[in-house]
Amino acid sequence: MTPEANNPARPSGDGYPFDGPGTYPAAEIARAWQRERPGTPTDSIEIVTPLWRLAKLFADDRRRLLADLGVDPATLDLLSVLRRAGSPYELSTRELSRRTLVTAGAISQRVARAEDSGLATRRTAGDGTRAVLVSLTEAGHDLIERTVDQVLTRESELLASLTPANRRRLAGQLQELLDQAGRIARKPSSDV
Repeated sequence: MTPEANNPARPSGDGYPFDGPGTYPAAEIARAWQRERPGTPTDSIEIVTPLWRLAKLFADDRRRLLADLGVDPATLDLLSVLRRAGSPYELSTRELSRRTLVTAGAISQRVARAEDSGLATRRTAGDGTRAVLVSLTEAGHDLIERTVDQVLTRESELLASLTPANRRRLAGQLQELLDQAGRIARKPSSDV
């Protein structure tokens, strides 16, 4: 996103950050950069800017819903991963870190909070390794069961303007973009 879009001093009414439904200033941002810096590649702006804005919109909406439900996003993420693992709803901290894409330290903090709230327990694997296993408690299982339907129903509502075929097509395109961008992002910029 461009610095202009993050400038809180910018007057309203020009599409920053949103003036309402249908506001789509990314094309204007690209044209302004083309005018001010001819030759600078601007073809990404009309893709990246809406992606950033959608990510913020979805994240803010989910945070509001979870606040209403009394669940923080990190706890929901932890409980969801455990629930999707299937019975007995137990994973190692290493596997939790891999599936949630957060560090071992972050997993440790999440597990400690969930444990303090009675939503999860942890124990050593008992197989001679130092592995720690995290399990959903009955209260954790009940919470995720109550929460997941509301979260996914809300997110489905946010996507209601897309037909099922367009959803499948967009999902495929986004995964393709994510895979390719991930490969490029892991390389030093001099290798690209």
